[in-house]
This record gives sequence, C-alpha cells and structure tokens, in this order.
Amino acid sequence: MIYVFKHVFWLFWRCWFVLWAAVVTLILFPAFFILLLKDSWYPLFFKVGKLWAFLLLFGMGFSAIKQGKYEYPKRKNYIYIANHTSVLDIMMMILLCKKPIVFVGKKELAKIPVFGFLYKKTCVLVDRSSHSSRKAVFDGVNKKIEEGKSICIFPEGLVPDDESVILSPFKVGAFKMAEDHQIDIAPVIFYNMKKHFSFTFFSGSPGILRYEKIPLIPYNKYKDIKDLTKYAESQFRAKLE
Repeated sequence: MIYVFKHVFWLFWRCWFVLWAAVVTLILFPAFFILLLKDSWYPLFFKVGKLWAFLLLFGMGFSAIKQGKYEYPKRKNYIYIANHTSVLDIMMMILLCKKPIVFVGKKELAKIPVFGFLYKKTCVLVDRSSHSSRKAVFDGVNKKIEEGKSICIFPEGLVPDDESVILSPFKVGAFKMAEDHQIDIAPVIFYNMKKHFSFTFFSGSPGILRYEKIPLIPYNKYKDIKDLTKYAESQFRAKLE
C-alpha cells in the first residue's frame, strides 16, 4: 500500500512541477521579453529570474539553507562551478548568486518552447557535436565578462545515468575559461539535490536543499590546466564523499 501511495505521490508531484514551471514561466514571460530588449536591462532581468527561481522551488515545497559562513567578495565577477545532479541546480544558482550570471549550457535546451527562447537569449550555447563551436563559446563568454556578468558552468558535463555516482570527473573547459579570461573560480557544492529531485521520475520529496560556498580557487593556482582541474575536483570530493 505504501509502495502504491509513493508512486501516486511521485506521479502527481512530477506532473505538478511541469505544470507549475509552465505557468510561472508564461506569467513572467512578458517581463522577461521586455527586459531582454536592452543589454543594460539585464540586471533587472536577473532579478525577475530570481523571482522565477524562488516561485518554482517554493511551489514544489523546497526551501534552501546555506552551510558555512564563507561568502565571495562582491568586488568582481567569477566563473561559478557546481556539481550537477538535478534540474533544480539552475534555480539554486540563480538564487544564491548576488550579481547577474550567465550559464554556459548545451545547445539542445534551446529547443524547449518558451523556455528555449529565454535560454538562447541569456546563455552561451555549447554545441558538443561541433569542434568549431569552441571559438564561439570563448567569444560569447568574453563578451559577457566584459559586460560585468559572472559565468556559471557545470564542469562534470553531462549528468551520469548511474545515480550512485557522487561526482563525475571534471572537464577542463571551465578552468581553461578561467585562465583565458583571468577570472577566479567560485565553487558551489550542492549536497542533497539528487535525493530531493533527481532525474529519475519516481523519486524525490519536498524539503530543505543544502548548499555551501567554499573558498575561491585562483585561476593561476597551477600553471597546468589539468592540475587546476584536478585540484578543484578534489575540493568537491572532500566535501561529498
């Protein structure tokens, strides 16, 4: 009986997420659309984005709590990195970042109706099937940094199908980006996103989402990008394992 109840709850809850996300996005879409007409309005766009993220999480029964007292200095922008296990990671990053950020994300998400339009307008898109897209990503990131925005990228790349994997090996892209643009790395650790809302349909529950900001990693900590990447990955593993 409990087994059946859980599956009924999960079915309702997951369908509610899709419906609630669609409703909130459509309601806020006019504001999003207008604020995208001028680049100088992006900080306002980001504030509306914070409202969007808050409403989605609140409507699903989530709240967030920060562990530790460490906070990033407000004086400049950063390359934010985080472990990636849930669709909620995006909402959480928007909420916890005080200054406007831009995501580096896969091109395929731009095909989603309505959301895809906003995604394409506000993110630097990566086409993983094209080697030539690397230059376009570099130029896109450089433009956003010059505009005073921070960049957010999930260095694991794709989320592994095996949910027992705590952390996948980091790819060097985010760290090469930090070195090329001479901007420090701001690591954010998500602790229980997979438990509360993984990519498995029949799973999860409302609750408190825990995250932690750990000390900045200077882009020039190591001369070798692979060593820098391994160091950053080790900081995450020390907290997660």
